[in-house]
Amino acid sequence: MRQLVFVRPGLVEWRDAAVPVLTSDHAALIRPLVLGRCDLDVGFVRGLAPMASGEPIGHEMIGEVVDVGDGVRHIRPGQRVIVPSQISCGDCRNCRRGFTGRCQSVPFAASFGMGRPGNYGCAAADLVAVPFADAMLVPLPQGADPIAMIGAADMAADSWRAVAPQLAERPGATVLVVGGLASVIGIYAAGLAVALGAGRVDYADSDPARRAQAAAYGATPLALPGDLPMLYEIVVDACGTPDTLIQAIRAIEPEGVLTSVTIHLGETTPVPMLEMYHKGITLRTGRANVRTNIPPTLDCCHAHGFRPDLIETRLYGFDDAPAAWMDDALRTAAARD
Repeated sequence: MRQLVFVRPGLVEWRDAAVPVLTSDHAALIRPLVLGRCDLDVGFVRGLAPMASGEPIGHEMIGEVVDVGDGVRHIRPGQRVIVPSQISCGDCRNCRRGFTGRCQSVPFAASFGMGRPGNYGCAAADLVAVPFADAMLVPLPQGADPIAMIGAADMAADSWRAVAPQLAERPGATVLVVGGLASVIGIYAAGLAVALGAGRVDYADSDPARRAQAAAYGATPLALPGDLPMLYEIVVDACGTPDTLIQAIRAIEPEGVLTSVTIHLGETTPVPMLEMYHKGITLRTGRANVRTNIPPTLDCCHAHGFRPDLIETRLYGFDDAPAAWMDDALRTAAARD
């Protein structure tokens, strides 16, 4: 069978790989139907984030269940399922607390297609082994189009944690998203905030195409560099540069909340701690707990009309996944006919 492999910045390709098998009674085999290219994949392909040559790449997937182990109780062959990017057992202390991005039963940060420990392969393959089927797999809502919903498999779930819990605590709050490196995640955060009834959603970015996509979700676009018009209760850093992170921090009201959904790749990143101390702000960063966040993201699609497919997406045939990964478009996906 084939799996997608990172060769070097600027090149990914199909390579032969061993056919996966059921390794336990709790595992499942999944045939991918739709693959989405994540913002992190773009970072790998452009050489912005490190990945070793020869590593399988790709982690955003909706697929069809082919086979399950004898101990699987809630997933059946033929079902269409969302496959979380992170490996989680559902039973360890962290998983029971909802920290599924930090499962204690597998190597730390184990994931599909990110060059992480554990040898779990990637989602961009002809067949994928999921070690904990009942814990990990989320049934696709009845009648939902996998292509339209692929954003909910990973990036929208990442965006959800940056605005939804905060708006639940502060209904009608003002929201600022500073866009950039985590390009689609930032736009999704703005769209989710609008759908969840934020009082005002501003999207600030240097890129006019991304500003236009955020505006399509109902956010007010603001050009960077430039001054921001106000202070905000909730701020999302999707930019990834130290200077813009500082600007995001300074745009927060006292007692406001900032979530950084991007990766700051420097050894250290300076922040104005004294100002943060006096304002009493909360700064959260780190990989999202994707499996935990997928169901409420789907609820937001159903109950509040959030549409992951509102971002313009270039669609490729499944065989052409390498070209989809190398495309310079904001959003790409590869799907089987």
